[in-house]
Amino acid sequence: MFQNLLAVRISIAHRLILLAVLLSLGIGGLFAHAIWTMRENQWHFATRNNVNLAHTLSQAIATTVEAFDHSLQGVVAGLGDAQTMALVPALRHRVLFDYSLEMHGIEGIWVLDAQGRVVLESGPNATAATQLHPWPYTESLQAFQQGSHTGLHVGQPVRSPITGQFVLPLSRGYYHADGRLAGVVVGALRVAYFNKLFASAQLGLQSGINLLRADGIVVARFPYGDEDVGKSLAGTANMRTLQSAPSGTFNSFAVLDGVERMYAFQHINNYPLVVNVARAVDSVMADWRHNAALLGVFALVLMAACMGLAVLFARELQRRQHVSAQLQQTQHDLQTILDNLPSMVSYWDRELCNRFANRVSDTWFGISPEEMRGMPAADMLGAEDFALVLPYLQKALQGQKQLFERTLISPDGQVRHTYVSYTPDYEKDEVRGIFAQVTDITERKRMEDELFREKERMRLTLQSIGDAVVCTDAEGHITYLNPVAERMTGWQAFDAAGRDIDTVAPLYLTNGAQTQPSPLRLALQARIACGPTRGVVLHRKDGRRFQVEESASPIIDRHGQLTGAVMVLHDVTETMAMAERMAHLAQYDALTDLPNRVLLQDRARHALAQAQRDGKILAVLYLDLDGFKQVNDQLGHDVGDQLLVEFARRLRAAVRQSDTVCRQGGDEFVVLLPGLLNTHQVGVVAEKILATCVPDFVLSAHTVRVGVSGGIALFPQHGKNFEALSRHADAAMYAAKRGGRGHFRLYASDGAEHERVAPASL
Repeated sequence: MFQNLLAVRISIAHRLILLAVLLSLGIGGLFAHAIWTMRENQWHFATRNNVNLAHTLSQAIATTVEAFDHSLQGVVAGLGDAQTMALVPALRHRVLFDYSLEMHGIEGIWVLDAQGRVVLESGPNATAATQLHPWPYTESLQAFQQGSHTGLHVGQPVRSPITGQFVLPLSRGYYHADGRLAGVVVGALRVAYFNKLFASAQLGLQSGINLLRADGIVVARFPYGDEDVGKSLAGTANMRTLQSAPSGTFNSFAVLDGVERMYAFQHINNYPLVVNVARAVDSVMADWRHNAALLGVFALVLMAACMGLAVLFARELQRRQHVSAQLQQTQHDLQTILDNLPSMVSYWDRELCNRFANRVSDTWFGISPEEMRGMPAADMLGAEDFALVLPYLQKALQGQKQLFERTLISPDGQVRHTYVSYTPDYEKDEVRGIFAQVTDITERKRMEDELFREKERMRLTLQSIGDAVVCTDAEGHITYLNPVAERMTGWQAFDAAGRDIDTVAPLYLTNGAQTQPSPLRLALQARIACGPTRGVVLHRKDGRRFQVEESASPIIDRHGQLTGAVMVLHDVTETMAMAERMAHLAQYDALTDLPNRVLLQDRARHALAQAQRDGKILAVLYLDLDGFKQVNDQLGHDVGDQLLVEFARRLRAAVRQSDTVCRQGGDEFVVLLPGLLNTHQVGVVAEKILATCVPDFVLSAHTVRVGVSGGIALFPQHGKNFEALSRHADAAMYAAKRGGRGHFRLYASDGAEHERVAPASL
């Protein structure tokens, strides 16, 4: 029998050792799985970080390039505007090169003609550099001359002739009216700007950020300096991967230094640029290797401990004290786990007396688990709180699981928001008690309150901004209008809800006859931001019209699904009216509304060119009111201004539509008579002008009589250009004033006295 008992003990020991081996293998497998999971998590976390960083950097670069491109387009538009180019140089420079060129990272803008010569520049720092030949940015001109490019051209990085630092040329072509290339507008964006942007990212050793052209030319490498700027990676495996998709990730060895890196790349909108974040694999996995080594050692220790424990159990199988100690240890471990849970866990019998609670009860209620054991729920909670939870307890004892929220005040006065769960404990079909779990959700409540406040702030912000904000769903149906949008469209938000965007906010071109596609529709279709765009008219529900600047953006949720779009309409009606008024004042006299000298000179150049081609006569007449000073001195400047306005009206009526009447300043006027067949016509006009002063001028109850003296210069007899004709006509006018006033004199080019003019003599 002893041998049988010994055989049973040996068999049990073998089974125990075998079980220990299997358990050790299980522990090793679990730790191996945990180590591998940690590696995957570490890798995925680093990948997500790289993707997010690449996306963020691409958005930042796209915003900068887009803003710069907008400025280039403004310069191109100005170059094609004859009125803008006719302005005086200082005003023309201000119109062409607006203050947006002062944004960070921009070195300057230059306008090159078709031969590569710099004809205009944005700032004073580039003046010396314009003398360089060949100009370093002519690559952009060549691209447009070859016809291989339209729109924005991104050139190869070159060293700036001004600072010596690397810059990225961005350019757009501008064209003659017949479509021929007139030249390019080139802007230089400092490569150092990208390095400064990339410097905000902390990537670890042997890691960096690269900005490349889509054809493989290196634009910027941080933190490696400018050594590799301008090098080409075209044809390499890494570059082919970057060119294969708009965005993505891959692992490879770097072409330039051979280091294995994790790459995340993102193409920058529609620009031929791609940014990639390259983190060294050794840097990414350094923490994981350290932790994996620790866990591996710990797993080996556990496996060895498991085997040792099995041997110990086999040797001490008959020692009950050891078994009891192990049982107590197990109970202690369970208690430790429960005590360290973030929730309060307790058990209550059918009489609602406590049988178990973890240590959280001491913190929340000021009662230790030992003191709580056997305590009725009414005594622990107090009469008032017990009455609140009693209905839930009764339903739980009836077999219905209860879930609800309630607020507790801990002994230290701290308010806790909790989530309570009562789970029935069945024995066969009878409920013998309740498992209660109380979880602290104070932080979640705080975040919910913060989210509500954030939404409220967003609502108030949309209601208080000065632009119209319109939101739709993915089908273009209205979901929200802010108060400004209600005012501009004439729709109330509740009436507009569910209606099509083109019904609520119809947009037209400035002529008012042709509809303009809504940018919100374009944003929904292309899933990209559109605008801002001017030259659009919003028709209000009641027929009123607003000139607006439109822009729209799609709304993409975190799963990449299109959920709607938002459109912003900025009322620029007053701005456009002011711009038209300023453009008018730049070329017309503010008092008489006659063309000023700037417009007169422009018309004179055209008239002289026409006269030279057609072989016709052109006359320049200088006029001065006789007696105007006495009117000003005796009746005041207001009456004098009325006299000038009335004389300007009569003078315009005395000449042809094709003639130009200009107020030179004070009481001096200039008349340009183009396309004359003979000099007799000049005499007829002179007679009409003299006749304008025959009737008295009735001004503010005053009757005023003035005369006019004038001088005449003819093309081509008295000058080949407008400056000479003006000078000679002015000299003839002063001769008329000296010779008795009230008549015209013709300029005498041979030095003789200027001839008094009568209609018959011409």
